[in-house]
Amino acid sequence: MNKSGNRLDGINQLFKYYKSLTEKSIEQISNEQVHKSPKPGQNSIAILMKHLAGNMISRWTNFRKEDGEKPWRDRETEFIDDFESAEELKGYWEKGWGVLFDALESIDNDELDSIIYIRNDGHKLIEAVERHLAHVAYHSGQIVYLAKMYSGDDWQSLSIPKGKTEEYNRKKFNREKGRRIYTDRT
Repeated sequence: MNKSGNRLDGINQLFKYYKSLTEKSIEQISNEQVHKSPKPGQNSIAILMKHLAGNMISRWTNFRKEDGEKPWRDRETEFIDDFESAEELKGYWEKGWGVLFDALESIDNDELDSIIYIRNDGHKLIEAVERHLAHVAYHSGQIVYLAKMYSGDDWQSLSIPKGKTEEYNRKKFNREKGRRIYTDRT
């Protein structure tokens, strides 16, 4: 079960990174802005979070034995913001991530080539994980963009701030070379 040296270690770090980016983004805006649609018919941050969580719960519950698109999933309702509180949204968000991280923790290297199904399409397990990472990155980027747009001049950069590349690189190159995960910003 996801021992040191597992081929998913780096992917797991990236999932944590995108979760963190999303959460750091929504910390910079109001709850009202989390639920605001940029234009009629477009997704709010809350809807994107609901969709991501719903997708994680469906894809990674009993993923070895059941199709990733569960019959009990109602994907269309994921695009309706019906949360009554910020706590309810956060709880659903955390539930989705919990299902994903539990699934990743349970995977061993020797099963990464086994076949699992999403809407009856067979994927190697590693391909399904990579597909899911791309989905999370896609929507995480949307969330970051919306939060940055809503916060305006108050936005605190989540990466290397404009005008700070030289300073950042100087710090990085003053350290000894070593094996590190690039999502660690130290």
